[in-house]
Parts: sequence; structure tokens; C-alpha cells
Amino acid sequence: MTAQQVTGFQAAGLHAGLKSGGEKDMALLVSDRPSHAAGVFTTNRVKAAPVLYDQALIEASGARMRAVVANAGNANACTGERGMANARAMAERAAEAIGCQPDEVLVLSTGVIGVQLPMDIVLSGIDRLAGSLRPDGWEEAAQAIMTTDTRPKVASLTTGRGYTITGIAKGAGMIAPHMATMLAVIATDADVPPPALQNALRQAVDRSFNRIVVDGDMSTNDTVLLLANGASGVAIGEDDPDFQRALDDVCETLAKAIVRDGEGATKFVTVVVTGAPDEASARTVARSIGTSPLCKTAFYGADPNWGRILCAAGYSGVEVEPERLSLWLLDSEGREALQLVADGEPADYDEAAAIRLMQTPEWGLRLDLGLGEASTWLWTCDLSHEYITINGHYRT
Repeated sequence: MTAQQVTGFQAAGLHAGLKSGGEKDMALLVSDRPSHAAGVFTTNRVKAAPVLYDQALIEASGARMRAVVANAGNANACTGERGMANARAMAERAAEAIGCQPDEVLVLSTGVIGVQLPMDIVLSGIDRLAGSLRPDGWEEAAQAIMTTDTRPKVASLTTGRGYTITGIAKGAGMIAPHMATMLAVIATDADVPPPALQNALRQAVDRSFNRIVVDGDMSTNDTVLLLANGASGVAIGEDDPDFQRALDDVCETLAKAIVRDGEGATKFVTVVVTGAPDEASARTVARSIGTSPLCKTAFYGADPNWGRILCAAGYSGVEVEPERLSLWLLDSEGREALQLVADGEPADYDEAAAIRLMQTPEWGLRLDLGLGEASTWLWTCDLSHEYITINGHYRT
């Protein structure tokens, strides 16, 4: 997707020297005026320095931001007081370079945990970024926050009311519901007051980034930031349904792109759970299936071994009743294609047809618990040999 320019925002991405292969590894997003800001962060108790730094800024009453500076290749996590000082130094250098206050700059980092940032490289990179800013620099910025990603992730739309929302994201591994090793920066030129902005972002994240699974690991650095500078002149009120839908669309596009680019992934699988007693139970079962190595390897091998799916539901912690479980395979449009299980017993289905469907790059499954009316979904992928290769040699 081509990124649409957002009035008043410029972006840049370049190779500063954090990555040895010459790939872009630092990014900068700048608004020409103060922006309201919202953020959603990892729930991991081991939080990286930039996460702690940004949380404090976002939570400050009346916080207004001018920029986001990011680096890839180094997470600045588990780095102690020096790591916090380095996060502040990144904000200070960016503020000096663009002409604002340090507390108007948010900081993102992603990469290897437990290594101090080489600040000479980082600070020099920030200076160069400030001189490379362009209204159409989104693609380069998206490339610069990648780690094991194979392609940049950009989503953008302009609404009929005249405002634009554009976002970039990174993430390919350590992805699980409730945010994990994924970063996203979203900007809009709509004028959105802080409480409405934070509420809209939380709802959008809950419907997108919190519904994705690659490997079930939860990162130290997950962050989604949303900046609104009001440059379009379009005012957004509390609980504006049009703005919520537009933000949901951008976040969903980015979230799905992360799963499709999951480390070693060859299949995009939608897991739907219906008939649950409540939504929390539905989510628990869906997450259990979506993170199960046995389920995910069956997805990779196109093996309709439905016992693994029922097994994952059974150990999820939800009190499922086996005789009530029914399972279907879904096509790429979410339509029921084959029923594999009916009331806890094997259905009469065409095994070859099930294999053919599971060999396609995008399909899904629906498990009905038969316990109520609540439902949910999440997006996951398969688990391949390539995932092990990538993660077995991540630091080398």
C-alpha cells in the first residue's frame, strides 16, 4: 500500500550503522506543530527503557508531541539506568535537531535485548534524519524499523471528511495477543482531543494488534503510538464512529501484515471461536489454539488433524464440554467449507478436500463451544522450519 501524506507530518528513514548489512535502521517522524498523543504499550513486566520513557510522557497531563524517533537492531531493554539515560539522550538530540523541547519527543527501539546502544552512531543518525525529512518519507521510515521483517508495513487512508490516517509498523516474531515485539506509529491530521484519541486507539488495538499471534512470545518493547496534529481542520468529537472505523481499518491492515510476514510463515489462518459463555472465554480458547505449536505445525503441513485443535481448547483453562464441540474449516472469505467435528465426534468429511484447503495461503477455522452466544477471532500463522532457522541464529 502506498502511504498517503498526512498534512503537517514528515518522515525519514536511513542507515545509521546499527545494522551491519547496510539496511536502514533509524527513523524519524515529525509534525510541524504540537500533536495530541496516545499510546498503548506492552504488558510484559520487563519493559524496555523507551517504553518506560514514553509511558511517562503519554501519561503526563496535556502531553503534546512533535516527534517520534526510532531505532532498529537494538531494543535498549534490560539496560538499567544507562538505558534510560540513552532514551532521554535520543529525545534530547531529536528535539535539538528539529527545534522543540525534549519532552515533545517519543522514543522507540527494537532489536536485541541486553545490549547498550552505541550512542555515537545513534546521535549522528538523528542529526542525519532531521536533514532527510520529507512528507512522502513514510516508506523509508517503515523500512528503518524492521528487524526480521521481510517487507515494510504501511497502511493509509483519506476519509470523505477530509482527514488522513497513515501508519507504519514492524513485527515478524515474538508476536502474541496483548502486544508483542511490534511497533506501530500512526499519524492523523484530524483534530482529536486527548481522551478521545486514547480511547479510540485502545479500541482499535483491541480489535487488531491484540488479536494477532505469530509465536506466542510477549516482547519488552511493544508500542503503538498515535499522533493527531489537527492540521486538516477537521474536528473529531468523543466516540466518533467514522474516526473509529478509519483507525480500526488502518490498525487491522497493519496487524494482518505483521501476521502475513511472520517469521517463516506460509499460511495466514483466522481462528474463530463461537458459542462461548462470555467473550473472555472465547478469547482464551482462541489464543490457546493460535499459539499451540502442534496446531501451528499442522497448519504448516496442511494436516487436518483436528484432535490437536480440540486438545488446545481442552487445556485452555475454559471448562469446555467435549460433547458440545463442533469444528469447521473456513475458506479465505470466512465461509464454512468443511465440517470436521460435530458434537464432539468426527464428521463425515472429505480428507483430501480438507488438505487442499489447508494448502492454500489463507484460510480459517471455527470452533463452536456450544456453551453460549459469545464469540471472538484472532489471526495466526503456521510454524515452519524457517522459523527455527531464523530464531536459532538471530544474533549471528
